[in-house]
Amino acid sequence: MPSVDRDGARICYERRGSGSPAVIFAHNILCDRRVFDGVIERLEGRLRTLNVDLRGHGESDWSKDGDYRVTSFAGDVIEVMCQLPPRPVLVGASLGGFTAMLLAGELSPATVRAVVLVDIVPNMDPSGATRIHSFMNDRMMSGFDSLEEVADMIQEYNPHRPRPTDLDGLRTNLRRRDGRWYWHWDPKFIDGTSARPPIEVTEVDRLHAAVEAILRTDVPMLLVRGQMSDLVTEERADEFLSRFPEIDFVDVGGAGHMVAGDRNDLFAGAVVEFLARHAEDR
Repeated sequence: MPSVDRDGARICYERRGSGSPAVIFAHNILCDRRVFDGVIERLEGRLRTLNVDLRGHGESDWSKDGDYRVTSFAGDVIEVMCQLPPRPVLVGASLGGFTAMLLAGELSPATVRAVVLVDIVPNMDPSGATRIHSFMNDRMMSGFDSLEEVADMIQEYNPHRPRPTDLDGLRTNLRRRDGRWYWHWDPKFIDGTSARPPIEVTEVDRLHAAVEAILRTDVPMLLVRGQMSDLVTEERADEFLSRFPEIDFVDVGGAGHMVAGDRNDLFAGAVVEFLARHAEDR
């Protein structure tokens, strides 16, 4: 798999398709690049895509010094962007969305042609964030006896999503050690031992300023919300869109925070339609 090296960490990515503009994807915390496979299949015949495993996730390395600042994720993506034609579209879900905000609005302005935020806004609902943290923390160190246990836990967290009958897909986010299954992401994200945690996710004013800066450079933006999300509630989405009315909005029915995984068909359609209107002819 192709990769770039940054700060002593190997950042892996998958490249597909050809054409312009290029689209780069940055995934949620706890996931890896495969969460975007469905939409990439829709785009593959018409656009070039680059799907990143963020540091500490998937096939990318864990940070040796526990550097998981959002600006470090953004720096990794900037490094990967060098493999693409200028001014790609940036699609970021949750953690990837925070990364997109700071990349396009603070660290490297005017380097992308469009931004898609997937179920994330600067002023996210704290109860939803706490619920995600609790889900990640539960069984983080003890692991699971079986994939069935993992599926049961996910079902409890996401009761609206059908429990998978084929559990092999869970293996992409898990690794087996000493007869047990463990999440395949660096526990330093949430166990308090990271030397540089992603504190920027709490800096609401800074993130709002980054969004303002993106829009000032005439970069179109889209917010895709999961209609059942407890992180971007209807109230939080309305507040964000009232502040930034020029941002396009799609509310995906039948989806929670994991929009691409819950309703990939509707998510992919929203992204394809937005790119057709705002990015492919720019």
